[in-house]
Amino acid sequence: MSRGMTPAELEARQLAFMESYDAHPPIAEAIQHTGVYATSVHLESLQHRPGAGVTGVYRVATGRPVMPRGGPAGVYTETSDHVDELYVGMTTEQVPSDAEGLIQSHSPYGRLSIWQHPLDPALPGLRIATDPDSVRSVWGAGRDLVSLETISYRPLRRAVIAAEFDDGTRLFLKVLRTRRAQQLHTRHQLLLDAGVPAAVPVREPVLDVVALREGPGESLAEYFLADGGTASAPGLFIDLLDKLPAEVMALPAREAWTDRLTAYASAAASALPEAAGRIHTLVEHISAVLPRTDRGPVVPTHGDFYEANLLMRAGEVSALLDVDSLGPGHRVDDLACFLGHLAVLPAVDARYVHVPAAFQRFAAGFAATVDGAGLRVRTASVALSLVAGARDTRRSQWKAQAEHRLSCAEAVVGLGSPDPGLPQWPGI
Repeated sequence: MSRGMTPAELEARQLAFMESYDAHPPIAEAIQHTGVYATSVHLESLQHRPGAGVTGVYRVATGRPVMPRGGPAGVYTETSDHVDELYVGMTTEQVPSDAEGLIQSHSPYGRLSIWQHPLDPALPGLRIATDPDSVRSVWGAGRDLVSLETISYRPLRRAVIAAEFDDGTRLFLKVLRTRRAQQLHTRHQLLLDAGVPAAVPVREPVLDVVALREGPGESLAEYFLADGGTASAPGLFIDLLDKLPAEVMALPAREAWTDRLTAYASAAASALPEAAGRIHTLVEHISAVLPRTDRGPVVPTHGDFYEANLLMRAGEVSALLDVDSLGPGHRVDDLACFLGHLAVLPAVDARYVHVPAAFQRFAAGFAATVDGAGLRVRTASVALSLVAGARDTRRSQWKAQAEHRLSCAEAVVGLGSPDPGLPQWPGI
């Protein structure tokens, strides 16, 4: 750690470094040994995990050395015959030092680990999941591959790749950290055996990659976009959680959002340093109320229960997705997850005009089944955890979106100025 800095201060400096031009020379030096030269470097995404470190993904345009006619050797060209692009990851987190293709470098704020995509040092299966020949061979079952698309990629954590075959079959390849694929496969099978609608694995995991069939239906988010999900009653989702089998209690428990409130507040303040006072006030309010609430009994929980992980068909839940966090927990935290994500949808996309009314309806329905005061502050905690996720240096308006998410979190607990466009807790 740099002398005299707290961990939060150090990570703030690391964030600033990753966003600056100072991050470009280590990347250029790291790829030069492969015989290419960086002609430009652009930050694509930035991930901050308080207490763990900062990770950036960069898009790098490259040129190859050529021997120009009548000129010296060793200069590079950016003509269409020689220019190319690649993606490079760089992190201050601790990663396996013996990972294939990993290059170590240094910054004023700690050691840097650098790799070329797809050689993510924590996701060994990413290479085969992004290689068309490997996907065709491992999961094609004799079919031809039509397309291969990265749906999401969180460096050092997970990736989701969509593979479409010539018979119309679409698979989602979930790339996980070492030894976690079999755990996820087991969770899916456990739900399916209990009659809970979930995505179906097509085979046993391969190199920490779980292949799942595309679930039927459309995201609950589409219902919220259309009319606020008026055809779906809150009780529908309570009933789904009631169907989670007792065997879930034997799985490892995961921390809920309020358990990591300090870390989420730190990440939010790093994204919006000008709002640090507001964030502190919100955290103080949540922390003051929490001890006076009843969390309820430990029960089977989904752990990431919100609209993107719920597929709907004809008004019913047709598939429960992303069951990585399935395990013992508290019902109030699953419901807070649902409400916290619902609350910030207008900050994600202005077209979610029906969300304020939907939020009141679902908050009222959920609060009738758990401690209402606890649900309220836990919902605000989930919304706060989403503030830093708005950081996207490719968009000039990302700070406004992050601030909007913070406003949503404040509105849930009655902080800030009243605004009909923000979520309001029932009865306010």
